[in-house]
Amino acid sequence: MSDVATARALLESLGSYGSHFAGDDVAHLEVSGDEVVGSHLVPGLDVDIEQIDDGIEAHIHLREGVRIANPVHLCFGMLPTEGLQRIVMKVDVDAGSFASVRAHCTFPNAIDITHKMDAVVNIAPGATYEYFERHLHGAEGGVQVVPKTLVRIGEGARFKTEFELVKGQAGVIDFDYEADCDARSTLEMITRIIGRGHDTVTIRETGRLNGEGARAVLNSYLALRDDARAEVYNTLSASAPYARGHVDCKEIVQHRAFAKAVPIVEVSHPLAHITHEAAIGSVDSKQLQTLMSRGLTEDEATDLIIEGLLS
Repeated sequence: MSDVATARALLESLGSYGSHFAGDDVAHLEVSGDEVVGSHLVPGLDVDIEQIDDGIEAHIHLREGVRIANPVHLCFGMLPTEGLQRIVMKVDVDAGSFASVRAHCTFPNAIDITHKMDAVVNIAPGATYEYFERHLHGAEGGVQVVPKTLVRIGEGARFKTEFELVKGQAGVIDFDYEADCDARSTLEMITRIIGRGHDTVTIRETGRLNGEGARAVLNSYLALRDDARAEVYNTLSASAPYARGHVDCKEIVQHRAFAKAVPIVEVSHPLAHITHEAAIGSVDSKQLQTLMSRGLTEDEATDLIIEGLLS
């Protein structure tokens, strides 16, 4: 299959999301397995790519003061049923710049596929970098997703990341994010996952508020059914004056599913403050009855409640 045909097939597997890649003013990159099958850049955004065993190594550089108006779209995926995809990524966001990245990871035919990502992100003072990663899996659950990311957020900078997997079976998710926050920086991590069948989900998120006035929020929302299992470990520490943070984990379990949440908060300065909240349980019965009284079936009402949790 040619690069053009492969890129088209990857984008078609994204459904309506694939349409976002169109336009000369939209930066995008498509990677199938270990090959770049499509790309387009805009001024101020540099991308250097090298092919490695079973994947690629990419250096993404956003130049100082550059503000990219449209989201940058990345597509990582594999169309075969088996294989390994490794993404090694370094991201440098220069001072005062802005970019919002939408990463679409698609494995529609997976039976035995591993997707590994190792990323290092450096965000210079006053810059903003947003990274929204959406996964689309097939119905077999044959994917192992292993992302590991280290982030350094400079003074007054902002980093927001969202990880979403709500379509198809998750398979095995082993998610690991760590972030160090300088003075007056902002960190926001949001995870939304639906687990089905025998899915196994492990989430580790760590934020360290090292600078005065740094702020962070770690939010995890999971819905588990059948025999799915999930463990969430959220750690937030504050060692500087006026640092503020909150950890929030909410999980809905159905059928024989299992959920575990371990929020850890650490404060080592008298003027810092961190809060946490964790809730695990079934669908709220009052909400369920209210929706069913309006004509929805129990399954429809449950799905609507879960959709609200993950929105």
